[in-house]
Amino acid sequence: MTDTSMQDRALRIAVIGDVHDQWDEADIAALHSLEIDLALFVGDFGNEAVAVVRSIAGLSLPKAAIFGNHDAWYTATPWGRKKCPYDRATEDWVQLQMELLGDADVGYGKRDFPQLGLTVIGGRPFSWGGSEWKYEAFYRDRYGVHNFAESLARIKQAVDDAAFDTLIFMGHCGPTGLGDTPESPCGRDWLPIGGDFGDPDLAEAIAYAQQQGKTVPLVTFGHMHHALRHRQDRQRQRLSRDGQGTVYLNAACVPRIVRTAAHCARNFSIVALERSQVQRTLLTWVDQHHAIVSEEDLSADAAPSKSLQALT
Repeated sequence: MTDTSMQDRALRIAVIGDVHDQWDEADIAALHSLEIDLALFVGDFGNEAVAVVRSIAGLSLPKAAIFGNHDAWYTATPWGRKKCPYDRATEDWVQLQMELLGDADVGYGKRDFPQLGLTVIGGRPFSWGGSEWKYEAFYRDRYGVHNFAESLARIKQAVDDAAFDTLIFMGHCGPTGLGDTPESPCGRDWLPIGGDFGDPDLAEAIAYAQQQGKTVPLVTFGHMHHALRHRQDRQRQRLSRDGQGTVYLNAACVPRIVRTAAHCARNFSIVALERSQVQRTLLTWVDQHHAIVSEEDLSADAAPSKSLQALT
């Protein structure tokens, strides 16, 4: 279904990259001050950070979220379970996070926004990225998914179930196909250096939606932090666009809150969406007074502005 009621004005979408415990009440106030129509959270709230997820779940703005690998840090792997700070026989923080988010959790699902005329599609939740199927027992037990083919089928079903023809995809890790250098949006910047570390199932699901005639203006994700591990003279490529006009946005600007003795600034990636097309994408920093102190046009992939550098 196509809804034109909201397509004559630009929608303001805030993408919140890897939180890693950096979220507080000031973030909620900042989002309201930015007059956001939709907030998208791409995961890694913390190491099964229930308190952070509870706060985000209470956000009154329209929202959608997907979980990242850190959100199952003490559950998905044997080494993580050895470090678990709670009794897994009596508590399940992964399940608690999922219950807190409720319908806002779009992993392997979708959320329709009739007031905005679009549907948000979620990729594979808790993704670590890469072409190797990981967390076999975790995905089997939590989702009944055993491999990439079954994972793709779940995402394609969400596409088929979408109420609207304009789709925004979100994942924790981005799709394959955005480059294989360590500086690419999903490029591996740890040893062995290089290689496309995106999610192949997400890439195939996006292609499927496009083949079905759906409009996909935006695919957003995190996981691969902007700051590179192997070099400090530049940042990761944060934005890409394909031949069909779909914008791929890596929103993992970490740390997302920068504090000094005199200042506190937090970042949001602000996307202007008009007539089902991305018009502008800005990495926006907001100070403790809710004033915008820096806006970086990501389409130009420019260096951080002087106003932001002054805060670091």
